Amino acid sequence: MKLITAVIKPFKLDDVREALADIGVQGITVTEVKGFGRQKGHTELYRGAEYVVDFLPKIKLEIAVGQAMVDSIVEAITKSAATGKIGDGKIFISSLDEVIRIRTGETGEEAV
Repeated sequence: MKLITAVIKPFKLDDVREALADIGVQGITVTEVKGFGRQKGHTELYRGAEYVVDFLPKIKLEIAVGQAMVDSIVEAITKSAATGKIGDGKIFISSLDEVIRIRTGETGEEAV
């Protein structure tokens, strides 16, 4: 089993959610986060004063899946989240040792 964590631009959330639903993804955890990568934030003007925005708003998606779906999920996120501009985000894939559904006690891929 794998945990796919994607950090994307907030306005791309609906596009990504639809792309994932189209390929049969049944569960996603969505968190509003702030951060920066290579873009290192940006400067803005507010009432004539310039200030630096160090942390940019992003959306973090977490999807627990079996190994068989990883490639299709990564492809769906990559295509639907891409704008071609800096700050499109990243996808992280990590291993899951165990998953347990609290309600039923199911474990492993049945719990996902």
